[in-house]
Amino acid sequence: MAIPGASDKLDAATFEQILEMDEDEEEREFSKSIVYDFFGQAESTFDKMDSSVKDLKTLSELGHFLKGSSATLGLTKVKDSCEKIQHYGQKKDETGTKDITEEEGLEKLKTTIEQAKTEFHDVEKVLKKFYNDEA
Repeated sequence: MAIPGASDKLDAATFEQILEMDEDEEEREFSKSIVYDFFGQAESTFDKMDSSVKDLKTLSELGHFLKGSSATLGLTKVKDSCEKIQHYGQKKDETGTKDITEEEGLEKLKTTIEQAKTEFHDVEKVLKKFYNDEA
């Protein structure tokens, strides 16, 4: 099932597995509850990131946490950005292979967290539209 506007934001196969768990394809209560729980979780995690701007270890842990949640839903762009947040918080480059300085990590974290938020809000709009829940 194609979700309009989601092709570059969402892994269709992964998301389809969640949709298959819905008993009613009209209501989609199960998948919607998972997706909306993630929305709340992501907002809360981004708030924690904003209040931990200088704490690399915490940012890395928050990035790791959100990476797992977004991967479960197939939110590929959000997952990739969160993986970078995890690496930068560990004072590694975006691939997690080379060491970087704390200053480089903090600088890269600033832009990558903003990028992750943008990607999250983009996919959130697409999914709210899918669930006929546009504000």
